[in-house]
Amino acid sequence: MEGHVHRPTQWERTNVTDVHGTTATGWEPVRDAFAENFARRGERGAAVVVHHHGRKVVDLHAGTADVDGTAPWTGRTAQIVRSATKGVAAAVPLLLHQRGLVDLDAPVGTYWPEFKAAGKERVLVRHLLAHRAGVPVLDTPLTPAQAVDGVSGPRAVAAQAPAWEPGTDHGYHAQTYSWLLGELVLRITGRTLGEWTADEISGPLGLDLWIGLPAAERHRAGRIGDVEPPAPAGAPGLRIRPKRAVADAYADPSSLTRRAFAAIDPAPDENDPAYRAAELPASAGIATAEALSRFYAALIGDVEGGGRRLFAPATLTLARTEESAGPDRVLVSTTRFGLGYMLHGPASPLLGPGSFGHPGRGGCLAFADPESGVSFGYVTNGMQKNVTADARAQALVRGVARALAG
Repeated sequence: MEGHVHRPTQWERTNVTDVHGTTATGWEPVRDAFAENFARRGERGAAVVVHHHGRKVVDLHAGTADVDGTAPWTGRTAQIVRSATKGVAAAVPLLLHQRGLVDLDAPVGTYWPEFKAAGKERVLVRHLLAHRAGVPVLDTPLTPAQAVDGVSGPRAVAAQAPAWEPGTDHGYHAQTYSWLLGELVLRITGRTLGEWTADEISGPLGLDLWIGLPAAERHRAGRIGDVEPPAPAGAPGLRIRPKRAVADAYADPSSLTRRAFAAIDPAPDENDPAYRAAELPASAGIATAEALSRFYAALIGDVEGGGRRLFAPATLTLARTEESAGPDRVLVSTTRFGLGYMLHGPASPLLGPGSFGHPGRGGCLAFADPESGVSFGYVTNGMQKNVTADARAQALVRGVARALAG
Protein backbone atom coordinates (compact mmCIF):
# COMPACT_ATOMS: atom_id res chain seq x y z
CA MET A 1 0.00 0.00 0.00
CA GLU A 2 1.18 3.48 -0.82
CA GLY A 3 1.50 4.74 2.73
CA HIS A 4 2.47 7.82 4.52
CA VAL A 5 3.63 9.09 7.87
CA HIS A 6 0.56 9.73 9.93
CA ARG A 7 0.04 13.23 11.33
CA PRO A 8 -2.77 13.77 13.83
CA THR A 9 -5.86 15.52 12.47
CA GLN A 10 -7.75 18.22 14.34
CA TRP A 11 -10.03 15.55 15.76
CA GLU A 12 -7.18 13.46 17.11
CA ARG A 13 -5.57 16.48 18.75
CA THR A 14 -8.73 17.01 20.79
CA ASN A 15 -8.98 13.39 21.90
CA VAL A 16 -6.64 11.12 23.84
CA THR A 17 -7.09 8.33 21.32
CA ASP A 18 -4.22 7.88 18.87
CA VAL A 19 -5.04 6.50 15.43
CA HIS A 20 -2.60 3.90 14.12
CA GLY A 21 -2.11 2.57 10.62
CA THR A 22 -1.74 3.82 7.09
CA THR A 23 -3.73 5.39 4.28
CA ALA A 24 -2.85 5.63 0.63
CA THR A 25 -2.58 9.08 -0.87
CA GLY A 26 -6.05 10.48 -1.54
CA TRP A 27 -7.78 8.34 1.10
CA GLU A 28 -7.22 10.77 3.99
CA PRO A 29 -10.97 11.55 4.29
CA VAL A 30 -11.50 8.04 5.70
CA ARG A 31 -8.76 8.58 8.29
CA ASP A 32 -10.28 11.92 9.27
CA ALA A 33 -13.74 10.37 9.69
CA PHE A 34 -12.28 7.51 11.74
CA ALA A 35 -10.55 9.93 14.11
CA GLU A 36 -13.70 12.01 14.37
CA ASN A 37 -15.64 8.92 15.47
CA PHE A 38 -13.50 8.77 18.61
CA ALA A 39 -13.77 12.49 19.26
CA ARG A 40 -17.47 12.96 18.58
CA ARG A 41 -19.34 9.68 18.25
CA GLY A 42 -18.41 7.68 21.33
CA GLU A 43 -16.06 5.17 19.74
CA ARG A 44 -14.08 3.02 22.23
CA GLY A 45 -12.08 0.67 20.05
CA ALA A 46 -12.37 0.03 16.33
CA ALA A 47 -10.70 -0.70 13.01
CA VAL A 48 -11.48 0.11 9.39
CA VAL A 49 -9.95 -1.32 6.22
CA VAL A 50 -10.75 -0.42 2.62
CA HIS A 51 -9.61 -2.12 -0.57
CA HIS A 52 -9.81 -0.48 -3.98
CA HIS A 53 -9.66 -2.80 -6.99
CA GLY A 54 -8.09 -5.41 -4.72
CA ARG A 55 -5.40 -3.11 -3.30
CA LYS A 56 -5.52 -2.12 0.36
CA VAL A 57 -5.75 1.67 0.61
CA VAL A 58 -6.91 2.19 4.21
CA ASP A 59 -5.80 0.20 7.27
CA LEU A 60 -6.53 1.97 10.57
CA HIS A 61 -7.17 1.01 14.19
CA ALA A 62 -7.43 2.85 17.49
CA GLY A 63 -8.67 2.64 21.05
CA THR A 64 -8.79 -0.40 23.30
CA ALA A 65 -9.31 -4.04 22.40
CA ASP A 66 -11.92 -4.42 25.16
CA VAL A 67 -14.79 -1.96 25.41
CA ASP A 68 -14.22 -1.77 29.17
CA GLY A 69 -10.44 -2.29 29.21
CA THR A 70 -7.14 -0.55 28.73
CA ALA A 71 -5.14 -2.92 26.50
CA PRO A 72 -4.64 -1.29 23.09
CA TRP A 73 -6.34 -2.43 19.92
CA THR A 74 -3.67 -3.79 17.58
CA GLY A 75 -3.59 -4.70 13.93
CA ARG A 76 -4.43 -8.29 14.93
CA THR A 77 -7.44 -7.55 17.14
CA ALA A 78 -10.62 -9.32 16.08
CA GLN A 79 -14.18 -8.73 17.28
CA ILE A 80 -17.56 -10.38 17.16
CA VAL A 81 -19.38 -8.80 14.21
CA ARG A 82 -22.94 -9.89 14.91
CA SER A 83 -25.10 -9.88 11.76
CA ALA A 84 -22.24 -8.86 9.51
CA THR A 85 -21.60 -12.62 9.78
CA LYS A 86 -24.66 -13.16 7.56
CA GLY A 87 -22.85 -11.69 4.56
CA VAL A 88 -20.04 -14.21 4.95
CA ALA A 89 -22.45 -17.09 5.52
CA ALA A 90 -24.49 -16.20 2.43
CA ALA A 91 -21.45 -16.74 0.23
CA VAL A 92 -21.43 -20.45 1.09
CA PRO A 93 -24.73 -21.53 -0.56
CA LEU A 94 -24.01 -19.15 -3.46
CA LEU A 95 -20.62 -20.77 -4.03
CA LEU A 96 -22.23 -24.20 -3.75
CA HIS A 97 -24.69 -23.10 -6.42
CA GLN A 98 -21.79 -21.82 -8.53
CA ARG A 99 -20.24 -25.29 -8.29
CA GLY A 100 -23.48 -26.99 -9.29
CA LEU A 101 -24.13 -28.50 -5.86
CA VAL A 102 -27.36 -26.71 -4.96
CA ASP A 103 -30.35 -25.46 -6.92
CA LEU A 104 -31.52 -22.11 -5.56
CA ASP A 105 -35.03 -22.79 -6.89
CA ALA A 106 -35.33 -26.22 -5.29
CA PRO A 107 -37.43 -26.69 -2.15
CA VAL A 108 -35.32 -26.72 1.00
CA GLY A 109 -36.92 -30.09 1.74
CA THR A 110 -35.06 -31.57 -1.24
CA TYR A 111 -31.90 -31.40 0.84
CA TRP A 112 -33.42 -31.39 4.34
CA PRO A 113 -36.56 -33.58 4.35
CA GLU A 114 -37.57 -32.76 7.93
CA PHE A 115 -37.96 -29.10 6.97
CA LYS A 116 -41.09 -29.85 4.92
CA ALA A 117 -43.21 -29.95 8.10
CA ALA A 118 -45.90 -27.45 9.16
CA GLY A 119 -46.63 -25.91 5.77
CA LYS A 120 -43.06 -25.27 4.59
CA GLU A 121 -43.08 -27.69 1.66
CA ARG A 122 -42.77 -24.86 -0.87
CA VAL A 123 -39.98 -22.92 0.86
CA LEU A 124 -37.19 -22.57 -1.68
CA VAL A 125 -33.47 -22.23 -1.02
CA ARG A 126 -33.59 -18.67 -2.39
CA HIS A 127 -36.32 -17.85 0.17
CA LEU A 128 -33.90 -18.63 3.01
CA LEU A 129 -31.33 -16.23 1.59
CA ALA A 130 -33.85 -13.45 0.86
CA HIS A 131 -35.60 -13.60 4.27
CA ARG A 132 -38.81 -14.84 2.64
CA ALA A 133 -39.08 -18.25 4.34
CA GLY A 134 -41.57 -16.98 6.93
CA VAL A 135 -39.67 -18.48 9.87
CA PRO A 136 -38.12 -15.50 11.70
CA VAL A 137 -39.54 -16.54 15.09
CA LEU A 138 -39.80 -19.65 17.22
CA ASP A 139 -42.93 -20.44 19.20
CA THR A 140 -40.65 -21.76 21.93
CA PRO A 141 -37.40 -19.77 22.08
CA LEU A 142 -34.16 -21.65 22.62
CA THR A 143 -31.99 -21.27 25.67
CA PRO A 144 -28.42 -20.08 25.04
CA ALA A 145 -27.21 -23.66 25.59
CA GLN A 146 -29.70 -25.05 23.07
CA ALA A 147 -28.83 -22.35 20.56
CA VAL A 148 -25.23 -23.54 20.31
CA ASP A 149 -25.64 -27.32 20.61
CA GLY A 150 -25.95 -27.84 16.83
CA VAL A 151 -29.13 -29.89 17.15
CA SER A 152 -31.89 -27.94 18.90
CA GLY A 153 -31.84 -24.99 16.49
CA PRO A 154 -32.26 -26.99 13.25
CA ARG A 155 -34.90 -29.16 14.90
CA ALA A 156 -36.85 -26.11 16.07
CA VAL A 157 -36.92 -24.31 12.70
CA ALA A 158 -37.83 -27.55 10.92
CA ALA A 159 -40.88 -27.98 13.18
CA GLN A 160 -41.89 -24.30 13.19
CA ALA A 161 -44.99 -23.19 11.28
CA PRO A 162 -44.35 -20.12 9.13
CA ALA A 163 -45.57 -16.70 10.25
CA TRP A 164 -46.73 -15.90 6.69
CA GLU A 165 -47.10 -17.81 3.45
CA PRO A 166 -43.49 -18.52 2.44
CA GLY A 167 -42.30 -16.61 -0.59
CA THR A 168 -45.06 -13.98 -0.45
CA ASP A 169 -43.38 -11.42 1.82
CA HIS A 170 -40.16 -10.76 3.68
CA GLY A 171 -39.04 -10.19 7.23
CA TYR A 172 -35.56 -10.24 8.70
CA HIS A 173 -34.62 -13.69 10.10
CA ALA A 174 -32.38 -12.21 12.78
CA GLN A 175 -31.52 -15.40 14.70
CA THR A 176 -33.15 -18.28 12.83
CA TYR A 177 -30.91 -17.58 9.83
CA SER A 178 -28.18 -19.42 11.79
CA TRP A 179 -29.97 -22.73 11.84
CA LEU A 180 -31.65 -22.39 8.45
CA LEU A 181 -28.42 -21.83 6.52
CA GLY A 182 -26.24 -23.91 8.81
CA GLU A 183 -28.32 -27.05 8.51
CA LEU A 184 -28.83 -26.62 4.77
CA VAL A 185 -25.08 -26.46 4.19
CA LEU A 186 -24.49 -29.44 6.48
CA ARG A 187 -27.04 -31.55 4.60
CA ILE A 188 -25.54 -30.67 1.22
CA THR A 189 -21.82 -30.89 2.00
CA GLY A 190 -21.45 -33.00 5.14
CA ARG A 191 -19.49 -30.10 6.64
CA THR A 192 -20.70 -27.42 8.98
CA LEU A 193 -20.95 -23.93 7.56
CA GLY A 194 -18.09 -22.85 9.80
CA GLU A 195 -15.89 -25.70 8.58
CA TRP A 196 -16.73 -24.98 4.95
CA THR A 197 -15.92 -21.30 5.43
CA ALA A 198 -12.59 -22.11 7.05
CA ASP A 199 -11.63 -24.62 4.35
CA GLU A 200 -12.85 -22.82 1.25
CA ILE A 201 -12.79 -19.10 2.09
CA SER A 202 -10.78 -18.07 5.15
CA GLY A 203 -7.93 -20.52 4.57
CA PRO A 204 -7.28 -19.83 0.89
CA LEU A 205 -7.63 -16.06 1.32
CA GLY A 206 -5.63 -15.90 4.56
CA LEU A 207 -8.50 -14.31 6.49
CA ASP A 208 -8.68 -13.84 10.24
CA LEU A 209 -12.37 -14.68 10.08
CA TRP A 210 -14.13 -17.49 11.89
CA ILE A 211 -17.67 -18.79 12.25
CA GLY A 212 -16.79 -20.79 15.34
CA LEU A 213 -13.73 -19.27 17.00
CA PRO A 214 -10.97 -21.85 17.65
CA ALA A 215 -9.62 -21.97 21.19
CA ALA A 216 -6.14 -21.16 19.89
CA GLU A 217 -7.41 -17.81 18.53
CA ARG A 218 -9.51 -16.87 21.55
CA HIS A 219 -6.95 -14.33 22.77
CA ARG A 220 -7.36 -12.34 19.54
CA ALA A 221 -10.96 -11.34 20.20
CA GLY A 222 -11.71 -8.30 22.35
CA ARG A 223 -14.70 -7.82 24.60
CA ILE A 224 -17.73 -6.00 23.23
CA GLY A 225 -20.38 -4.05 25.13
CA ASP A 226 -23.27 -1.66 24.68
CA VAL A 227 -22.39 2.03 24.80
CA GLU A 228 -24.46 5.20 24.55
CA PRO A 229 -23.57 7.66 21.79
CA PRO A 230 -22.71 11.12 23.05
CA ALA A 231 -25.36 13.84 23.05
CA PRO A 232 -25.33 16.05 19.94
CA ALA A 233 -23.43 19.30 20.41
CA GLY A 234 -25.58 22.04 21.92
CA ALA A 235 -28.26 19.62 23.13
CA PRO A 236 -27.13 18.06 26.44
CA GLY A 237 -28.87 14.80 27.21
CA LEU A 238 -30.55 14.55 23.80
CA ARG A 239 -30.46 11.14 22.15
CA ILE A 240 -31.55 10.21 18.67
CA ARG A 241 -34.62 8.02 19.15
CA PRO A 242 -36.07 5.48 16.75
CA LYS A 243 -39.35 6.14 14.98
CA ARG A 244 -42.40 5.41 17.11
CA ALA A 245 -43.50 2.39 15.05
CA VAL A 246 -40.07 0.81 15.38
CA ALA A 247 -39.82 1.57 19.11
CA ASP A 248 -43.29 0.13 19.70
CA ALA A 249 -42.45 -3.04 17.78
CA TYR A 250 -39.32 -3.67 19.85
CA ALA A 251 -41.24 -3.00 23.07
CA ASP A 252 -44.15 -5.34 22.24
CA PRO A 253 -43.40 -8.92 23.42
CA SER A 254 -45.91 -10.31 20.91
CA SER A 255 -44.48 -8.54 17.84
CA LEU A 256 -42.51 -10.36 15.17
CA THR A 257 -39.74 -7.85 15.80
CA ARG A 258 -39.32 -8.65 19.47
CA ARG A 259 -39.82 -12.38 18.96
CA ALA A 260 -37.32 -12.59 16.09
CA PHE A 261 -34.51 -11.10 18.14
CA ALA A 262 -35.60 -13.17 21.17
CA ALA A 263 -35.44 -16.54 19.40
CA ILE A 264 -32.62 -17.13 21.90
CA ASP A 265 -33.90 -16.28 25.37
CA PRO A 266 -32.41 -15.04 27.58
CA ALA A 267 -30.02 -13.16 25.35
CA PRO A 268 -26.65 -14.95 25.28
CA ASP A 269 -23.45 -13.47 26.66
CA GLU A 270 -21.58 -12.58 23.47
CA ASN A 271 -18.29 -12.47 25.37
CA ASP A 272 -18.70 -16.06 26.57
CA PRO A 273 -16.04 -18.30 24.97
CA ALA A 274 -18.66 -21.02 24.45
CA TYR A 275 -20.86 -18.65 22.45
CA ARG A 276 -17.94 -17.46 20.35
CA ALA A 277 -16.87 -21.04 19.65
CA ALA A 278 -20.37 -21.92 18.43
CA GLU A 279 -21.17 -21.85 14.75
CA LEU A 280 -23.97 -19.29 14.55
CA PRO A 281 -23.87 -17.85 11.01
CA ALA A 282 -26.47 -15.20 11.85
CA SER A 283 -24.68 -13.50 14.68
CA ALA A 284 -21.45 -14.90 16.10
CA GLY A 285 -18.74 -14.51 13.48
CA ILE A 286 -15.38 -13.20 14.70
CA ALA A 287 -13.29 -11.14 12.30
CA THR A 288 -10.81 -8.36 11.81
CA ALA A 289 -11.69 -5.36 9.65
CA GLU A 290 -8.95 -6.49 7.28
CA ALA A 291 -10.59 -9.91 6.89
CA LEU A 292 -14.03 -8.47 6.14
CA SER A 293 -12.73 -6.01 3.55
CA ARG A 294 -10.51 -8.64 1.91
CA PHE A 295 -13.43 -11.10 1.84
CA TYR A 296 -15.66 -8.65 -0.03
CA ALA A 297 -12.77 -7.66 -2.29
CA ALA A 298 -12.46 -11.32 -3.27
CA LEU A 299 -16.18 -11.55 -4.04
CA ILE A 300 -15.80 -8.95 -6.79
CA GLY A 301 -12.24 -9.44 -8.07
CA ASP A 302 -8.70 -10.62 -7.44
CA VAL A 303 -6.96 -9.31 -4.32
CA GLU A 304 -3.37 -8.25 -3.77
CA GLY A 305 -1.29 -10.95 -2.14
CA GLY A 306 -2.68 -13.90 -4.08
CA GLY A 307 -6.40 -13.77 -3.33
CA ARG A 308 -8.41 -15.10 -6.29
CA ARG A 309 -11.90 -13.94 -7.14
CA LEU A 310 -14.64 -16.00 -5.44
CA PHE A 311 -17.84 -15.04 -7.30
CA ALA A 312 -18.20 -15.64 -11.00
CA PRO A 313 -20.01 -12.76 -12.74
CA ALA A 314 -23.32 -14.65 -12.72
CA THR A 315 -23.03 -15.35 -9.00
CA LEU A 316 -22.23 -11.71 -8.28
CA THR A 317 -25.39 -10.78 -10.16
CA LEU A 318 -27.42 -13.20 -8.03
CA ALA A 319 -26.01 -11.78 -4.82
CA ARG A 320 -27.06 -8.22 -5.56
CA THR A 321 -30.22 -8.61 -7.64
CA GLU A 322 -33.19 -7.48 -5.60
CA GLU A 323 -35.23 -10.39 -4.22
CA SER A 324 -37.05 -8.61 -1.38
CA ALA A 325 -37.99 -4.96 -1.04
CA GLY A 326 -40.47 -2.86 0.89
CA PRO A 327 -41.82 -2.88 4.45
CA ASP A 328 -39.98 -5.51 6.46
CA ARG A 329 -42.28 -7.49 8.76
CA VAL A 330 -39.56 -7.74 11.40
CA LEU A 331 -37.45 -4.60 11.13
CA VAL A 332 -40.53 -2.37 10.61
CA SER A 333 -38.74 -0.31 8.00
CA THR A 334 -38.12 -0.50 4.27
CA THR A 335 -35.42 -3.05 3.53
CA ARG A 336 -33.90 -4.45 0.34
CA PHE A 337 -32.25 -7.87 0.05
CA GLY A 338 -30.52 -9.76 -2.69
CA LEU A 339 -29.64 -13.40 -2.08
CA GLY A 340 -28.22 -13.17 1.43
CA TYR A 341 -27.08 -9.57 1.22
CA MET A 342 -28.60 -6.27 2.20
CA LEU A 343 -28.69 -3.87 -0.72
CA HIS A 344 -28.24 -0.12 -0.70
CA GLY A 345 -31.40 1.57 0.55
CA PRO A 346 -32.98 3.61 3.36
CA ALA A 347 -32.40 0.98 6.03
CA SER A 348 -28.91 0.07 4.89
CA PRO A 349 -27.23 3.00 3.15
CA LEU A 350 -24.03 1.75 1.52
CA LEU A 351 -21.79 3.41 -1.05
CA GLY A 352 -23.98 3.33 -4.14
CA PRO A 353 -26.92 1.69 -5.92
CA GLY A 354 -24.95 -1.46 -6.76
CA SER A 355 -23.42 -1.99 -3.30
CA PHE A 356 -24.17 -5.17 -1.37
CA GLY A 357 -23.11 -6.34 2.08
CA HIS A 358 -24.34 -6.60 5.63
CA PRO A 359 -24.29 -4.54 8.82
CA GLY A 360 -24.09 -5.94 12.32
CA ARG A 361 -26.50 -4.67 14.96
CA GLY A 362 -24.83 -1.94 16.97
CA GLY A 363 -22.13 -0.87 14.57
CA CYS A 364 -20.14 -3.27 12.37
CA LEU A 365 -20.43 -3.03 8.60
CA ALA A 366 -18.92 -4.80 5.60
CA PHE A 367 -19.76 -4.47 1.91
CA ALA A 368 -18.53 -4.25 -1.65
CA ASP A 369 -19.34 -1.81 -4.42
CA PRO A 370 -18.42 -3.40 -7.74
CA GLU A 371 -18.93 -0.23 -9.75
CA SER A 372 -16.21 1.66 -7.85
CA GLY A 373 -14.13 -1.43 -7.02
CA VAL A 374 -14.36 -0.68 -3.29
CA SER A 375 -14.64 -3.17 -0.46
CA PHE A 376 -15.05 -2.06 3.14
CA GLY A 377 -14.75 -3.59 6.61
CA TYR A 378 -15.44 -1.81 9.90
CA VAL A 379 -15.51 -3.49 13.31
CA THR A 380 -16.06 -1.96 16.74
CA ASN A 381 -16.35 -3.08 20.35
CA GLY A 382 -18.80 -0.33 21.36
CA MET A 383 -22.27 -1.46 20.31
CA GLN A 384 -24.73 1.41 20.02
CA LYS A 385 -28.53 1.23 19.76
CA ASN A 386 -29.08 0.65 16.07
CA VAL A 387 -29.69 -2.30 13.78
CA THR A 388 -28.57 -1.23 10.31
CA ALA A 389 -27.36 2.38 9.94
CA ASP A 390 -24.72 3.16 12.56
CA ALA A 391 -23.57 6.80 12.61
CA ARG A 392 -19.89 5.84 12.91
CA ALA A 393 -20.04 3.41 9.99
CA GLN A 394 -21.93 5.93 7.89
CA ALA A 395 -19.31 8.62 8.60
CA LEU A 396 -16.64 6.25 7.30
CA VAL A 397 -18.67 5.45 4.19
CA ARG A 398 -19.00 9.17 3.51
CA GLY A 399 -15.22 9.40 3.87
CA VAL A 400 -14.84 6.70 1.22
CA ALA A 401 -17.17 8.63 -1.08
CA ARG A 402 -15.15 11.81 -0.61
CA ALA A 403 -11.92 9.96 -1.37
CA LEU A 404 -13.38 8.53 -4.57
CA ALA A 405 -14.61 11.95 -5.61
CA GLY A 406 -11.07 13.29 -5.24
